[in-house]
Amino acid sequence: MAPKWRELADRLAEQIKNGDYTPGQLLPQIRDLVEAGEGSKATVNAAYKALEAEGLVTSSRGVGTMVRAQTPLKRIGISRYDKAKWRDGDEVAFIADRVASGRTYRRGEQTQSVSLIDAPAPAAEAHGLPAGAQVYARARLVKEGEQPTHTLTSYYRPEHVEGTRIVDPTPGPAGRGGGFRVLYDAGYEIDHMKERIFARVPTADEVKLLKLPTGEPVVELHRTTYTADGTVVEFAIGVHAASRFAWEYEFKVPDSAEGGKQQ
Repeated sequence: MAPKWRELADRLAEQIKNGDYTPGQLLPQIRDLVEAGEGSKATVNAAYKALEAEGLVTSSRGVGTMVRAQTPLKRIGISRYDKAKWRDGDEVAFIADRVASGRTYRRGEQTQSVSLIDAPAPAAEAHGLPAGAQVYARARLVKEGEQPTHTLTSYYRPEHVEGTRIVDPTPGPAGRGGGFRVLYDAGYEIDHMKERIFARVPTADEVKLLKLPTGEPVVELHRTTYTADGTVVEFAIGVHAASRFAWEYEFKVPDSAEGGKQQ
């Protein structure tokens, strides 16, 4: 026989999945369920902790236990970088994801800090720089409303971005069209990219920054951006809350036997 806290957690989980409790709605306070005969304070607390570990709710002091949104953002793979979006318009990558997901956005939902630092090893390797070389790090935190979705830190060679909007720490994208438009205007038109993604356990700082529920992993993205002649103009590391994105890719299937170029 399952313990009472497990029975309560399963019953609440079923109510959430059936829509009896909707995303953003608070579950009853612990004392209310205790008074309703659902069990002791320890029983209800254990049930809520189980729901949080399963990614169904989030808990915060002073607010309560809230049902999480279960529809993740589309993290569109190739089309988010369509030049027409940022070169000819103002749809930077995170906004392209929101548009594809039918979700609202505000430019101020991206905050950032910019600093000149010694290049971390992955950034130095991507840019072909020696250990200790300096790069600009542009670190962004992106939110949907009040909920953080991911961080993204881009590393640039100083000679590519010195004096541009990329090194301006004003919240939001780096002007119309964002960073890729800035590079384009500086004569560094992006041509192709390489992305690598993997899941891992978050650090304590990431749990706090992204407001992750207990047990949620993160998806780490490494993105290297090249010009047509192979110059690396950006290396970026993104850390994404795993349950807040659905990664989507559409591409032409290569056929190397026909002489096509395989990426």
